[in-house]
Parts: sequence; C-alpha cells; structure tokens
Amino acid sequence: MTKKLQILVIGHNDNECTADHEKIAYGIGAEVAKSGCVLITGGLGGVMKAASSGAHDANGLIVGIIPQDDASLANEFCDIVIPSGIGLTRNFLNALSADGVIVVGGGSGTLSELCAAYMYKKPIVAIRNTGGAADKFIDGYIDHRKTVKIIGVDSPKDAVKKILELITG
Repeated sequence: MTKKLQILVIGHNDNECTADHEKIAYGIGAEVAKSGCVLITGGLGGVMKAASSGAHDANGLIVGIIPQDDASLANEFCDIVIPSGIGLTRNFLNALSADGVIVVGGGSGTLSELCAAYMYKKPIVAIRNTGGAADKFIDGYIDHRKTVKIIGVDSPKDAVKKILELITG
C-alpha cells in the first residue's frame, strides 16, 4: 500500500479568522480530500476548523494535532486527534507530519509552523491577500538561505494543485 500524501493547512485561529479566510480554508480542505490526500491541521478553530469541515464534507480524512492533552478540545471534524500535550511545540509535529503546507493568513503561531516547515524544506504554498504570515513571505523566502520559495496562489483549487506539483516534482 502506498502512503497517502499529507497536506498541512495553517492560518488564522478563531480571533483573527474572517469569513473570507473560512471560505478559502473550507475550499482547500475540500480540494485536499478530493485529491485523495490526508488533511492535517492544528485541530482547533478558525482556518483549522474550516479546512477540516471542507475535507469532512468531501469525505476526506482529517488529522488534528492539538497542543493540549485532552482530545475533546479538537474541532468536531477531526477523524483522528493527536493530543500532543506539548503546547505550541506541536507546531513542529504539524510541519514534520506534512509532505507540503498551505498557508491562509496567520499570526505568530502560523509563523512558527511556517518556519518549521521551511527549516525542514517542506514545499509551501500561500494564498494571496489573506494577510499575516501568508502575505509577508509570499513569492519569496523566510531568510537569506533561500531554502524553500513560498509560492503564491489565488484560490483553494490552485493551492492544492500547486502543492501537489511541488511534492511530487
């Protein structure tokens, strides 16, 4: 049996997640599911919940890696919950579990996941005009090493198409 590709979707949590972010994340989750890949998220609210909902509605498999030690804190769309109990350090687990990463906006938590993915040379795609970490590094690099170029796209469909191209070469 061939391992399914695992795509991590990161971005704004509840407080900063707008209706537009939710719509975009929902679409990404649905596209990930339609592609036959596993969706990985931080398992909580905002972009994570919206992407999980989209994947759920498209009959996908959703893994939520949460920072707490109580699985009941994950959003209701997670099929598999990994209660890490290690707080925000779980952002490294998220990045290392993924074959590729899609970014929708995001604050400092998203930035830490983005940096972890960058350090481990994971392909990264970001949705344009979603603010935060996504817009800050889009079509560029996080640092002088130019390890991984963060590719900008305009839609959920383009995001999944591009991340799959980057993963499979």
